[in-house]
Amino acid sequence: MAKPKPTGKPSKPTEPPAEEAPPNEKPSAQPAPARTPAKAPPSTPPVDSGKESSAARKGSKTESASEPRYGLEADVTALPSVGSVQSRRLSNLGVQTVQDLLYLFPRRYDDYSSLKTISQLTPGEDVTIIAIVRKTTLRQMGAKRSLLTCRVSDGTGYLDITWFNQPYLTKQLTENRQIVISGRVDQYLGRPTMNAPEWEPLDKEQAREQVHTNRLVPVYPLTEGLSNRWLRRLMKQTLDHWAPRLVDHLPAESKERHELFDLSEAMREIHFPASLESLEKARRRLIFDEFLLLQLGVLRQREAWRSQEGPALSLDRSAINAFTRTLPYALTGAQGRVIDEILADMATSVPMNRLLQGDVGSGKTVVAATAAVATIRAGYQVALMAPTEILAEQHCASIGALLKDVQVATPGGERPAAVRLLTGSTPAAEKRAIGEELANGAADVVIGTHALIQEGLEFSNLALAIIDEQHRFGVAQRAALRQKGYHPHILVMTATPIPRTLSLTLFGDLDISVIDELPAGRKPIQTYIVTNRERERAYRFVQKQVGEGHQAFIICPLVEESENLDAKAVTAEHKRLQEDIFPRLRLGLLHGRMKSGEKDQVMREFAAGQLDILVSTSVVEVGIDVPNATLMLIEDAERFGLSQLHQFRGRVGRGPAPSYCLLITEKSGEEGWKRLEAIAESQDGFALAEKDLQMRGAGDFFGTRQSGLPNLRLAQLADVRVLEMAREEAHAILDTDPGLDQPAHETLREQVDAIWARVHSDPS
Repeated sequence: MAKPKPTGKPSKPTEPPAEEAPPNEKPSAQPAPARTPAKAPPSTPPVDSGKESSAARKGSKTESASEPRYGLEADVTALPSVGSVQSRRLSNLGVQTVQDLLYLFPRRYDDYSSLKTISQLTPGEDVTIIAIVRKTTLRQMGAKRSLLTCRVSDGTGYLDITWFNQPYLTKQLTENRQIVISGRVDQYLGRPTMNAPEWEPLDKEQAREQVHTNRLVPVYPLTEGLSNRWLRRLMKQTLDHWAPRLVDHLPAESKERHELFDLSEAMREIHFPASLESLEKARRRLIFDEFLLLQLGVLRQREAWRSQEGPALSLDRSAINAFTRTLPYALTGAQGRVIDEILADMATSVPMNRLLQGDVGSGKTVVAATAAVATIRAGYQVALMAPTEILAEQHCASIGALLKDVQVATPGGERPAAVRLLTGSTPAAEKRAIGEELANGAADVVIGTHALIQEGLEFSNLALAIIDEQHRFGVAQRAALRQKGYHPHILVMTATPIPRTLSLTLFGDLDISVIDELPAGRKPIQTYIVTNRERERAYRFVQKQVGEGHQAFIICPLVEESENLDAKAVTAEHKRLQEDIFPRLRLGLLHGRMKSGEKDQVMREFAAGQLDILVSTSVVEVGIDVPNATLMLIEDAERFGLSQLHQFRGRVGRGPAPSYCLLITEKSGEEGWKRLEAIAESQDGFALAEKDLQMRGAGDFFGTRQSGLPNLRLAQLADVRVLEMAREEAHAILDTDPGLDQPAHETLREQVDAIWARVHSDPS
């Protein structure tokens, strides 16, 4: 890992955040009962609750006198030193069971593997030294603050170490005690110093037992009340017990074929790596696991879906062609290709399960309308579910207008297609009437929100279910819409470009269609990077656009101000802009903490031209179409990913007037600046998604429960090679054993079933 460059500048000791005093909880006398029965493993050593125990100072292990009986699914309170208080704190990190704890991976590592003498120290470097405590002094600095100074020596020189607000260390850093110290070297008046380094007693015989110093030291995500020292000790004790007992679900031939660590070795090395090389091998194994389990799940889902029998539609090609000829503009080649793919699916009895990707403004709505025409001309019904009421209303208006001349055959002759809108705001009497029309077949197309999946709503013959912005709906909600018909054809649409290298892998259960061509005449949105000193010019440009009769968006990254993040908060910014910058304009406020009805009302007012500027967080990313909006101003633009910036930009440029996007940045590192340059130079959402893939770490394409995919803890967008390797392995395994029924795959099947059961039980 790259070390920081030494500054060489003298400095006074700086006060670090006060380290948490050791937890007061005592180790549990008896382990808590397991959630699920498990065999009793040999005893584990109790975890020190924060202070160095006398046994640890002597370099020995203490053993629990009793035999704890718990399994991986046991509550963490089954572990010594984890009582109710620490259990609640761990739950804030998503840790509730012993297994959750093992899969709480470090977010980074401090490299303290460089061992030096005091005479060799250089300011700015991270090092480890072995020294003897010569003198420890505690000085009070007021009622609640203290400064502890410890001078150590290794025979080549002296080093002064300071800690703030940790008076209990005086009992541990006793004179003549030999310790290992790891941290960043500073200097004061020309002498080497360290501020709040990691330390532990020297244990020459058990160097591998050192968890805070003299190694690659794991740094875990924390929450209030937990310290990394306490968490490392807990993790080390748990690993010592459980790593040798982990059952490896990966078949031996798979590990051999791809040269992968055993699970137990990977788990030890991901937490306490012996070297950078072993850390990378551990990551590779665990990332392979995540991708393999994901792939096995989606491929099995695909096979299960395709084994069902759905409605094979009799396509009225003449009516479909007549419809496309009435469109106000000619279809692009990409739209025509995608329509052919969808119609070919719907003509078979294998239920369609297709993802339609299309960049902002690519014409997905027309494709959906054409599929709807094919369905209702064949005598079936269509449902389209959108994530917000205003988006459902806009779909109803646009699709209703497109279908106004489409006729539906009935026993009594042809009649105009009946398109209905059903949302939470629909009056009760109208809801009942629409419900009756859907049940008796009088309504052909219904467009709505979650109201479409309410109990009691029945369809006469639903054959096509369309889900817009599919990532906004949970798995259970999509399944509920499917159940409204008898294995209906499913079309899910998204305006979020997904990197081509990931689409087939992440959505292996779906067939994928891509509209990769914009309609002719679509004007590019002029995009500019604006530094903080140019902010007043940006505000004058907003004023100019509004003065010409147009509207503007202003996006902020946060809802409320945060002590930890130096970024604009939407509530405070809305107030400042309204009072100080645009006092004569009409400003609206939109953020995710508002109630659904409040958000819809604000978006309606903006869409109707009753507001000049909408100040919003990222909730505006989807769900609003305002052709009169010509300007998108994004605060702290470097904080957003490329794909998200592209989605924001796509909210403007929907009308005939020239449109603009201003990316305001106050401070941006090299990577952040490159990201902004990329969005300013390209209008191609798919190219930007590929760029995002190259530039970002853990990504929004993974790990979101709303996506219908398992939560991935370790995988990153850059791990494409491992992802493809896991995909090939999943195909190879299922080709020989589709049901994972062979003895060698029994544990693997259990893992896949458990992970996907959690996904499908998620109420979101």
